[in-house]
Amino acid sequence: MPHSESTPEQQDPPARTELTPTMEDTTLNLGNGGLTDEDLLMADVDEVESPPVVPPAAVEQQPPPSSAPAEEDAPVEIKQETKSDIKLEDLFDGMDSDSDDEFSGKNNHTNKDLVTGQVPPSSPIPAAPSGGGSNPDLLRAFYQLLFPWRHYFQWLNHSPTPTPDFKHREFSLWLSGGVVFRFQSYATLDLLRKDVFKHLPERIEIGPIYTANPRDRKTFRNSSAFKPVAKELCFDIDLTDYDDVRTCCDKANICGKCWRFITMAIKVLGVALKEDFGYEHVMWVYSGRRGAHAWVCDRKARGLDDHKRKAIGNYFSVVKGGEKTGKRVNVRRPLHPHLARSLGILKEHFLTDVLEGQDPWREEDRAEKLLMLLPDVKLRVALKEKWEANPGRSSVVKWGDIDSVAKTMGSVNTKDLLEAKQDIVLEYTYPRLDILVTEQKTHLLKSPFVVHPGTGRVCVPIDTDDLDGFDPLGVPTIGGLVNEIDTAGGVVKKEGDDEDRRGAEWERTSIKPYIDQFRGFVHGLLREEREFARVKREREEEGGLDF
Repeated sequence: MPHSESTPEQQDPPARTELTPTMEDTTLNLGNGGLTDEDLLMADVDEVESPPVVPPAAVEQQPPPSSAPAEEDAPVEIKQETKSDIKLEDLFDGMDSDSDDEFSGKNNHTNKDLVTGQVPPSSPIPAAPSGGGSNPDLLRAFYQLLFPWRHYFQWLNHSPTPTPDFKHREFSLWLSGGVVFRFQSYATLDLLRKDVFKHLPERIEIGPIYTANPRDRKTFRNSSAFKPVAKELCFDIDLTDYDDVRTCCDKANICGKCWRFITMAIKVLGVALKEDFGYEHVMWVYSGRRGAHAWVCDRKARGLDDHKRKAIGNYFSVVKGGEKTGKRVNVRRPLHPHLARSLGILKEHFLTDVLEGQDPWREEDRAEKLLMLLPDVKLRVALKEKWEANPGRSSVVKWGDIDSVAKTMGSVNTKDLLEAKQDIVLEYTYPRLDILVTEQKTHLLKSPFVVHPGTGRVCVPIDTDDLDGFDPLGVPTIGGLVNEIDTAGGVVKKEGDDEDRRGAEWERTSIKPYIDQFRGFVHGLLREEREFARVKREREEEGGLDF
């Protein structure tokens, strides 16, 4: 990273072999149903034939479906490979995104259990949480009535008509009981919808675009014929990585105070991605519990190889090491322009959201950490004596004590002290990333608009124009949305038509502003794609005129 001091070279973690359930692929080619390009772009895809909608009022009467796929798609029993040969699929063992523990935490399963679907038979499956995120009847109503299928397809396809960007995209379906299906792909949106309606996954994850259909990966003899070629540049921020600096909550718990760390991170990364890298199409999505994901969707970002993704990840790797590693920020001077700009963004947040909101150094043991971050030993001793003589001083007061005591001593190097204080501000406010999500193209990331099974909250886009107004605890829940439909009078019917007008349901619920925001984002992305296609076509035509 250009603005970090040299540190010992970090060793990449050992590759992890993931076993995937085998699903016998049923190939259906429904095509476009005779629709024109304009029809596909503007018509409501939700009117494509789909399973009957369950009215919200009748949700409680529906029997829960089996969590396993239908017989023809049933996964075979998973056994550990005993051969020493490296399988092709082992080369693409991208880990799932998630730092969330809705599966491993609640069911007490290991990561291996989740990937292979080998859930210990003695592990009880818990009842659906109060948020309803695992309730199959609520999931059925949500996917059929509220999920923005048309815009979702356009977002991943980058065109109104099916392209390899969608056909060769990997999807991962997480079913109840810990069963996970990797390397799923769909020729059309209708096939994806049918599979989701059939299995009612508790979670959907999105992977890269491959050179061929991911379902056919085992038919290729070498890795060069089947490899990932594109994926959005992604960032993952999780509040558990801030447990050493937040005092209000820990682990999976969050509140409005500690959510401010996510707000700071989005502001810093948002400006840098635009001004330093030139990216325009960046979508931030709430993870459903305690974090946020960024999807950089620009064409030039999607085509980055892993080497360039790692370089970008290193660019943002400022806070390093673990909670017990001592000083975690060591940056070069003069400050890189990105860091100087970031300090300008973060200094006010440090005063209000950290010193006042978190009060991280009121307790004596936490104040010791602050002292260890100061370079002058005599200053540390003087401050410790002052604080021991005056217990209970707030973090705001202790932060002011640093300058006042240093001034009284007169022997403290002011330049070194200023730089140390800048490093402290960065350590307590700068974004903390799950770097593997950014570096690896094969790394899966939770899809927008799925429901968090632990909280029932929908993973909605975050309006970056109103970051301070976003309340993670106030986003729509699956149970609340279905109740809103029920209260509004059930499924809307077209006048004089018996067909359910499914696409209108979300417009009558609290998820509407989030889908509207998503729709606007997708339309902006498609405009760029059309412009790229136009310029490319003109250049090809001009080249064809040369003699």
